[in-house]
Amino acid sequence: MRITALDEAAESLGLRVGQGLAEARAICAKLDVIEADPAADRALLKAIADWCDRYTPLVALDGEDGLMLDITGCAHLFGGEERLIRDVDHRLTAFGFAVRISVGPTPGLARACSRFGGPQRVAPSDMAAALAPLPIAALRLETQTVMDLARVGLKTIADLLAAPRPPITRRFGSGPMLRLDQALGREGEPISPRRHLPLLSAERRLAEPIMTEDQVLDLAGRLAAGLKTSLEARGEGGRLFELLVFRVDGRVFRIEVGASAPLRDATRIRALFEERLSVLQDELDAGFGFELVRLNVLLSESFDDAQPALADETNDREDLTRFLDQVAARLGERALRLPVSLASHWPERATLHAPVSDASKSLDLVPPQTQKAARTVRGLRPLRLLDRPEEVEVMSAVPDGPPASFRWRRVQRRVLRAEGPERVAPEWWVDDEDSPPRDYFRIEDTEGQRFWLYREGLYERRTVRPSWFLQGFFA
Repeated sequence: MRITALDEAAESLGLRVGQGLAEARAICAKLDVIEADPAADRALLKAIADWCDRYTPLVALDGEDGLMLDITGCAHLFGGEERLIRDVDHRLTAFGFAVRISVGPTPGLARACSRFGGPQRVAPSDMAAALAPLPIAALRLETQTVMDLARVGLKTIADLLAAPRPPITRRFGSGPMLRLDQALGREGEPISPRRHLPLLSAERRLAEPIMTEDQVLDLAGRLAAGLKTSLEARGEGGRLFELLVFRVDGRVFRIEVGASAPLRDATRIRALFEERLSVLQDELDAGFGFELVRLNVLLSESFDDAQPALADETNDREDLTRFLDQVAARLGERALRLPVSLASHWPERATLHAPVSDASKSLDLVPPQTQKAARTVRGLRPLRLLDRPEEVEVMSAVPDGPPASFRWRRVQRRVLRAEGPERVAPEWWVDDEDSPPRDYFRIEDTEGQRFWLYREGLYERRTVRPSWFLQGFFA
């Protein structure tokens, strides 16, 4: 057993990460040890990252114990960088965390200063001076590279700044100088945020926390009304909305609702969140209250400014989309699905059940004329298909002829009439070149029931014996 993490008190005793537990107990017999739980640590770090969304939407994970926030254009909302640093430090310390914060012009510089004891705030003109006293390891180099640089006397970044570049690159590769250039801003290094940036966003910071669901919905409606002007200026309507509710103790709730058509109406957006919250009542625990509410537009589409219906007329399309949105908000977007024809003559691939919200896009997969032509070529198809074709035992008069009788689910059935065969070849762009073709037959037994059977494989090919399967039923 080895040490994976330490607090400052343990570090002051001379303990280190990677040290054996027995050796550590020999140094301090009263050492308090807790078994490591990497999954819980990762979940906690992600929860803190969600909480940091209050400062900027650009939040990225930095290793196993750090976060990177891009506060470009955001610091003035909190009174400047220094006040933002104090706010983050005060809140996280109140939650019980030991925090090290640094703000710099580049991600590499900020990370180096926060993790290796550099200045808390670095101006663009002081970048080299802030980096110089820090160890080489602050540049995020591999351990072996750091050791190799130390052997030749390069232990601090100041040593690397004074060293000639060509010999360093020839001997240690491009990594050391690339990391140095990134920290100094000579090379670009964008961070990769955990979540996609919202297209539009509106938020309300509350002087007094709110407690009830009605208050959250009321704020959601007001924020939606505030976003309407921005959506109109873009000529768009929202298709996917996200409501973020920040609790006083740091927990963040994310609630998403979708619309089957572009939407701007604040009343309808509020109604969608009301439907969703009616399902999440037990999960949305107010605790000591919510202090920040934010509404994001994650997806938008072009909005058709059609003439609304008159008072004495009914708009069936609008009523339908309203119903679909309410059902999807309450039960999920996959609660309602529509069958969609696809460009394939293979029965298992000819249709797809797509969510109603995506049905309009799914219908565009195959042009109408192609769908009509496909139905003509395919001929009659059963109304019901099995999820998976089931193998049957068939007796036929001749090898390539229709079945005379078949046995399915332990029931023997005699064939009264048969139509076929209808040859369906495998799709070479999907299936293997050795995939066998199918011969389909429409069968009616002596009891009047009609089945759709197929023979997989050909008797003329002696390598594989053909098999019979039942795939569907006719009315």
